[in-house]
Amino acid sequence: MPSPYRALFAAPGTKGFSTAGFLGRMPLSMMGIGVVTMISQLTGRYGLAGALSATIALAAAVAGPQVSRLVDRYGQRRVLRPATLVSLTAAAVLLPAAHYGWPDWVLFVACVGIGCVPSVGAMVRARWAALYRGTPQLHTAYSFESVVDEVCFIFGPIISIGLSTAWFPEAGPLLAACFLAIGVFWLTAQRATEPEPHPREKHGGGGSALSSPGLQVLVATFVATGAIFGAVDVVTVAFADEEGHKAAASLVLAVYAAGSCVAGMVFGLMRFAGAPERRWLLGVCAMAVSMIPLLLVGNLPFLAVALFVAGLSIAPTMITTMSLIEEHVPRAQLTEGMTWVSTGLAVGVALGSSAGGWVIDEAGARAGYGVPAVAGAVAVAVGFLGYRRLKRPAPRRGGTVEQHSERKERHVA
Repeated sequence: MPSPYRALFAAPGTKGFSTAGFLGRMPLSMMGIGVVTMISQLTGRYGLAGALSATIALAAAVAGPQVSRLVDRYGQRRVLRPATLVSLTAAAVLLPAAHYGWPDWVLFVACVGIGCVPSVGAMVRARWAALYRGTPQLHTAYSFESVVDEVCFIFGPIISIGLSTAWFPEAGPLLAACFLAIGVFWLTAQRATEPEPHPREKHGGGGSALSSPGLQVLVATFVATGAIFGAVDVVTVAFADEEGHKAAASLVLAVYAAGSCVAGMVFGLMRFAGAPERRWLLGVCAMAVSMIPLLLVGNLPFLAVALFVAGLSIAPTMITTMSLIEEHVPRAQLTEGMTWVSTGLAVGVALGSSAGGWVIDEAGARAGYGVPAVAGAVAVAVGFLGYRRLKRPAPRRGGTVEQHSERKERHVA
């Protein structure tokens, strides 16, 4: 591991909460696809499987920011453990309900409960922010976390699908639930690195972090960005199927995530001067432009190369987004702000998946790549329209890595 990343873990407790966060994040990439695999194997009803997976995603999109808002107010330990118990209880209902063929409404209610899962990635990033706020190390920490996200999305679906097909149908969701329990309870047991809560009476008002104009731009843009991701996943599976190598889709999508992983590692080693909103807008434009070659794909090897190149813009854009959230959201609402961006992505993934599937049914897989291209254009349009808002930081903000000297002294004082 390069020395800037090694230096991150010199602070006490960092290895512990980072490892716990990795385990707690694995269900994000395992649960949805695990439920699809489980239901399709047990019932053969792909429509039901997709609807249940979408229910989990939408429930998480609704519940996630509310859970994170409570975390900012009362602390991670007091909120995450009850929320996780709700999610685990719902998973404990879903597995026997699917196995024994209980009514469909029971499955949907259980999936709503599973959606109460907390945004563990936001919790870990909040700990890094509390530890390295106002220093260049925070940029490296956010880069490291983006790499961890990509690693989860590379290996999580493979593990979930593999267990459910090779062992028993419920194995994938069951292991995801185990990862969630271990990760969250281990994370919340580490009190020394837990960010200080900010009760309402201390910072005044109880409004949502989404009232920040800058955060509104970021969330709206990432709805379109999520549509890119959702559409690419669905269309790539269909394209591989048309080419007669459906099983290769997982490898091609892993290459997409690997491109982001490599870019995130390199980006974390770099130091930047100037306004982060410019780099963010450049990253959004790069993601949009990288979708154009997908319209010209003729075979799987070319697709893999095109997706690897497209992946290079993902992690740097996400890392810069986290720095912008710190600048546009009051420090007392940092966790909620980070979760709102994840919510925007989740909503976008659902929209992109649906739109991509519809285009595939109507015109074929190659035409399906027009969906992420259009979504990229929308993301660029929203980014340019909202650029002025991103140049107006919020009061009581956490601060970005470029603005570290004076703010760090004030924070220490």
